[in-house]
Amino acid sequence: MGTIKLVRDDITRLRVDVIVNAANSGLMGGGGVDGAIHAAAGPALLEECVRIARGRPGLPACPVGEAVITGAGNLRCKRVVHTVGPVWRGGGRGEAELLASCYRKSLLLAARSFQGEALKTIAFPNISTGIYGYPKAEAAHIAVETVKKTLPEVPELEQLIFVCFDGENYRLYRELLGANF
Repeated sequence: MGTIKLVRDDITRLRVDVIVNAANSGLMGGGGVDGAIHAAAGPALLEECVRIARGRPGLPACPVGEAVITGAGNLRCKRVVHTVGPVWRGGGRGEAELLASCYRKSLLLAARSFQGEALKTIAFPNISTGIYGYPKAEAAHIAVETVKKTLPEVPELEQLIFVCFDGENYRLYRELLGANF
């Protein structure tokens, strides 16, 4: 089973197999990590996202709690998994389950996409904790617990990296992971 690592960095600069994008349901880029990933990847990423969206007329390109995968354009990774986290609405509308689903489905989709080639490294941002307003401490707990439960299903994975852009998320993840990272 892979190890969990924590870094405070810009996710677009990492050299990993897969970067997970905290996307919006239209997959057209946006603010925060989504905008940074689209900007760094260049137009090829947007073109793939547009194709996915066109294949789902009248529906979200990627529903909340789900994940889709694309190439990586100009990024240093091989693929990008786009997942749509929930907007925080007080916690009584299934937000925790949807957020957990983002982490689980992203990890499993990434592993399946490597068909015969082992997924060795994957990097996750702090999903839903920016503009979507999810409380950072709750989101970090869900992220850590979900990946720990899901990692045994991806035995070829060598390292899962939580990438925190801000100090508050980094501190929260560090407290949760303790000396295990």
